[in-house]
Amino acid sequence: MDAQTQLELEAAAFRRLRKHLMEERTDVQNIDMMNLAGFCRNCLSRWYQEAAAEKGIEISKDAARESFYGMTMDEWKANYQTEASGAQSEAFKTAFAENVGDKS
Repeated sequence: MDAQTQLELEAAAFRRLRKHLMEERTDVQNIDMMNLAGFCRNCLSRWYQEAAAEKGIEISKDAARESFYGMTMDEWKANYQTEASGAQSEAFKTAFAENVGDKS
């Protein structure tokens, strides 16, 4: 497979993941994703923002997040986010420290 085809397939798979999380699995909470997989929608948006910055493109945190939520963060929270349990919150502290550290 040539490099361009590989790049296009990877981009297509990434777009499909984004659509899946944004439209088809709004029930999946970020805290559960972070606790189980070490990343969430916010991580994806941060990686997107960082990739843009590497190319000299400035994208705000809010704009990057809208790319992965399909709406503002406040709208997402109001429509889909549920209250985290104590156990989820405790697990998140560990997952965040291990996978994100001091990045916000």
